[in-house]
Amino acid sequence: MAAKVLVVDDEIEMTSMLRNYLTREGYEVETTNSAEAALECLEDHEADVVLTDLRMGEMNGMDLVRAVHASRPETQIILMTAFGGVETAIEAIKAGAFHFVAKPVKLPEVGVLLTKALAERDLRHENRQLRQAVKERYSFGQLLGKSASMQRMFALLERLATTQSTVLIQGESGTGKELVARALHLNGPRSRHPFVPVNCAAMPEGLLESELFGHVKGAFTGAEIARKGLFQEAAKGTIFLDEIGEMPWGMQAKLLRVLEQRQIRPVGSDREVDADVRVLAATNRRLEAEVQKGNFREDLYYRLKVMMVRVPPLREHPEDIPFLADTFLQRYTAEMKVGPRRFTRETLNCLETYSWPGNVRELSHVIERAVTLCDEEWIREADLGLETDPGALAGAPGWPPTLAMTEDASNLNLDQVTERLVIAALERSHGHKGRAAALLGVHPRTLTRMMRRYSIPEDADAEGG
Repeated sequence: MAAKVLVVDDEIEMTSMLRNYLTREGYEVETTNSAEAALECLEDHEADVVLTDLRMGEMNGMDLVRAVHASRPETQIILMTAFGGVETAIEAIKAGAFHFVAKPVKLPEVGVLLTKALAERDLRHENRQLRQAVKERYSFGQLLGKSASMQRMFALLERLATTQSTVLIQGESGTGKELVARALHLNGPRSRHPFVPVNCAAMPEGLLESELFGHVKGAFTGAEIARKGLFQEAAKGTIFLDEIGEMPWGMQAKLLRVLEQRQIRPVGSDREVDADVRVLAATNRRLEAEVQKGNFREDLYYRLKVMMVRVPPLREHPEDIPFLADTFLQRYTAEMKVGPRRFTRETLNCLETYSWPGNVRELSHVIERAVTLCDEEWIREADLGLETDPGALAGAPGWPPTLAMTEDASNLNLDQVTERLVIAALERSHGHKGRAAALLGVHPRTLTRMMRRYSIPEDADAEGG
């Protein structure tokens, strides 16, 4: 469909010349000889671009720019004039014009400006649609929640999204820390540029430095070519440093330098490279406690905590559980193309009273499993696959287990006692590592390390992961 251009000039020769040229270029063209007539024309005809003279009758081109911009902000405006210079151009752009062109106009220049104006209009339109879709579908990004605590967090995120500040996101596993980071990126000024997530716990220090900052050819054995790091891959966008509490000590100092100087140094290079990137970081640890233990740099902690978001665990906003469960139910029934599914009252009671140690992620997985395995319309409590609540187990009779102080038991060392407790927790939770970790009061990753230390086999059940 041809783009529509309205040409406004009190010189008939000019409007005629522009009409002929733009028509040949494939545009639909309307012309008027005054600003007042242009506004009347716009009442009946849409225009993608208004090309207007500055000096006309009682209402000049600058007045027309302001009027069109106020009533039709999606319409692009190009101002033409034989008068004025830089000051006039600046005033026109401030008033809402896309660009300014000097008379006598060069027709190819007008053609180029129209192409750019339409591209800018399309981009703005796409951005508006994307923002509206994100807002309508996800509440804030992919984050969901009607509770007061979640609404407060959304309000904070909305304010932080428009800034360039480094943000530290704190919360338990499964609360949605990466979703918070993505929402900040998508709703911020860098949304058109890359979002690059990095798991700081997944790589040793040497590899992590090369991954983040890149390396030059010959920097180390196997570095046969130079390689950009993830900071450069995220240029003008956002880099998300997940599990920053696991970052090796030496890398913490290098990250602090990047945050302060906004420059990186590739491994093996003696030159700095600008790092035009927003940094978001997340952790499920209490970094203040890690600082006191000597595991995390105090200067980096204070540099990160200037802007901090705490994502509440699901147990702190249980009123959101029915809303979240229903949202996940609709999502998975649509994805799997199955018939309608509903929760029985008993099922909802079970969902609302469970402690959700895995937070929203666990709730999502439980609903996905139920939709996958349930062949009937009504999803019953048994379909959820939830075993005894770890929150209830922790205070239940028989937990924690007691070790009979026989002669052999009294000779057990700390490692042997710990191994027996881990095995007991896994048996009590039927191999579900998340619940076993909750019983022991440790993080699931800590439990995994303990299992490896004591050569305890991994549970083959997918739910145990």
